[in-house]
Parts: sequence; C-alpha cells; structure tokens
Amino acid sequence: MEKIELNINGEDVTVEVERNWTLLYVLREILNLTGAKPGCNTGDCGACKVIIDGEAVNSCLVHAVRVQGKAIETVEGLSINGKLHPLQQAFIDCGAVQCGYCTPGMLMSAKALLDKNRTPSEDEIREAIGNNLCRCTGYYKIIEAIQRAAKMMGEVKVE
Repeated sequence: MEKIELNINGEDVTVEVERNWTLLYVLREILNLTGAKPGCNTGDCGACKVIIDGEAVNSCLVHAVRVQGKAIETVEGLSINGKLHPLQQAFIDCGAVQCGYCTPGMLMSAKALLDKNRTPSEDEIREAIGNNLCRCTGYYKIIEAIQRAAKMMGEVKVE
C-alpha cells in the first residue's frame, strides 16, 4: 500500500492504494463516490468518465497513483449546495435521462466540452460524447440537453 494525495472536486484527500488500483476503484470503493459507473472496464463505454485537469477521461483506464496532484472532477461535484449544474438541469428538462447508467459519464464529457467551448456545434457535441455509449436513446435528447445547457451557461455565470 502507498499513500497518495488526490484533489477531488476541489477537496484534498489522502488515501492508501495499491499501485494497480484504478481511479474508478478508488473513487467507488475507497471514497464512496459512486457516480462514475463500472461498465466495460476497457475504456469503450464512458460510464466511468471523470474530468482530470480539464480533460474527460475514462477512470477505469487510469491508475490512481498516476493522478496524484491533478485536479479530478466527478459527477458528485457538479451540484453546489444542492443547486443543480445547468447540465444536470438541462438533462432533466430535455428528458435526456432514461435508465441513467450513462448519465454521469455523459455529464462529465459535456462539462469538459462546455468548460472549453460555451458555444459548441452539434458536431463538436457529438465528438465530445463520442465514446460514451447509451443503449436507451438515439442521443438526440442528450445533444439537445447539452445545447440547452450551453445556452443556460451563457446566460448565467457558472463556477
């Protein structure tokens, strides 16, 4: 076991990990942050997506020891003081949530995109969520929700 320091959703935490543990395992099993979902464990489905230093990343592919000192954002960090992030609200408003399994990963991919580009085209949105699989929808409501959130974020300052 080795102690590492992580910054998760703006909070510094120290955890003991085995060198081969993935960030997904540490988030879910050690820190009880269960928003990122285990899906394929091969980086193909996007259910475990988090943001590391501004980039959307499949946490099942990242060893926890490799992210020491990096800023990690999880879906649990989106809402602040009980107020939903515009992306979360837009997903609700547009009916973009069905079974919900892919939703955390979709939200994190969308947030990483909107943090860099507040006015993405539909093609840019499709590219950003390109490796997030959803078995329930045809992605139209998800794309609509991301477009709606971009508009909301343009109208209101979002931290």
